[in-house]
Amino acid sequence: MSARFSRRRLLGAGLGVGAGMAIGTLKGSPADATGPAGGSGSTVAITGTTVIDPAGDKPLRDVTVVVRGDRIAAVGTAREVHVPADAEVVDGRGKFVIPGLTDSHVHGSGQEQIDLPLFLANGVTTVRDMNGQAFLYQWRDRIAAGTLRGPRYTVASSILDGSPALLAGAGAPYVEVANAQQARAAVRAAVAGGADFIKVYVRLSPEAYYAIADESRRLGVAFVGHTPDAIPLAEASAAGQRSFEHLFTGWFDTSSAETEIRRRLATIRSGDFNSYFNRTHPLEVLAARTFDPARARKVFRGLAADGSHQVPTLVQHRVFDLPESTTSDSDRLRYLPAATRTSWQDQLEQVYLAGRTAKDAAEHRELFRARLHWLGAAHRAGVPILAGTDTGTPYIYPGFSLHDELRNLVAAGFTRMQALRAATRTPARFLGLRDAGTVRRNAIADLVVLDADPLADIRNTQRVHAVVVRGELISAERREDMLSDVEAAAASGTLAARVAGCACTPVLQAA
Repeated sequence: MSARFSRRRLLGAGLGVGAGMAIGTLKGSPADATGPAGGSGSTVAITGTTVIDPAGDKPLRDVTVVVRGDRIAAVGTAREVHVPADAEVVDGRGKFVIPGLTDSHVHGSGQEQIDLPLFLANGVTTVRDMNGQAFLYQWRDRIAAGTLRGPRYTVASSILDGSPALLAGAGAPYVEVANAQQARAAVRAAVAGGADFIKVYVRLSPEAYYAIADESRRLGVAFVGHTPDAIPLAEASAAGQRSFEHLFTGWFDTSSAETEIRRRLATIRSGDFNSYFNRTHPLEVLAARTFDPARARKVFRGLAADGSHQVPTLVQHRVFDLPESTTSDSDRLRYLPAATRTSWQDQLEQVYLAGRTAKDAAEHRELFRARLHWLGAAHRAGVPILAGTDTGTPYIYPGFSLHDELRNLVAAGFTRMQALRAATRTPARFLGLRDAGTVRRNAIADLVVLDADPLADIRNTQRVHAVVVRGELISAERREDMLSDVEAAAASGTLAARVAGCACTPVLQAA
């Protein structure tokens, strides 16, 4: 059976494609992000620890977790579980074990020595990449084959956008489709080219959008992405779109002024990103101020019934709504090349902040509070939430920013366990990884060992002690080596110049 056929067979649940194929193993030093992989015979034991399983009910205290190969072999008390003599032992006393984390919205930079080790060092063992570029398919397949060290990858198609595409000239991969025939052809080409799922964008016409929905259904591939301007959120959900990225136009459905908002939105058909965001900004403000709880309950019930997921990427919104917040993360900049740091600042200033007045800035602060409120209402209504960050956009860091997103989810009203679930069990099921996102016997051995209790304070997910990825232990010492290697690579100035950036937003290539 070919690898391509195997991936497509997994499409029935969630995204499935590619995810199941990526359950590989590792060997060699985890500090080497590009070294050989494949140590399925390894054994790891985490002793005397507390297990927090988002798929379970309550923490299990003073237990031992034994991993053999890429699976969890046992979870139980010291009397119930024997520690094999050949096991690498992690003293888990005073520590907490959670499943490996999933970032459900990332954009690879093309720099293996930066992205991949930063994800792993932060306990992110699975990612859903929305870029749809050739190097990402290569990363996915090399990681699955065990020849590249990194998190499990599922990768989008190039963006399918309408005509004229908002992304024209922005440097991100996209395919412009003007009608149903072109839309169907684009879906077929994307699947044949290796895409795990189809990504849609804001300027699709209804004709093209529904053709994408139908062709995706016919081929058994999920389609996800932004909420097109011409398609209300509820209608897109009913059409089969399985995830909605960010909190931009999607919340227009829950406004009592929706008719007026959509009339004005339909007139915005040209211009670059800066123009688009500046012109949609007052519509967002109007939507926030006219939030209708009764309309919202109806919309949210529909999304929940359809099985549609929301990926809010609140960390991205925090940067754009509250740009002053980026200074608090300045210590992380040492892990990024100078060219990336320059590109980020230029992109933030030229695309998002250019033309922003003091009044606009005050409204953006209001908008961020409204986004938290909207997401909390959706969550309480049963809409499944996936934690994602939008790495590749300014000041969103591989690995690190997912922990920030968990903190945002708690601020939106999630319990700490619910926030953990949005980065573990829920995305595992969405991706068709039914043996992942849990700490149970026979589950996939993706684990994070924490130095403090995340149920006491969600910020404790940042206190990563060690990571187990597909059964291979990244010890505390090796993890520190990984971070040191990333810092050295970023400072060297010798990394490849391919900085792809985010395929949701434009890319300003550094000179």
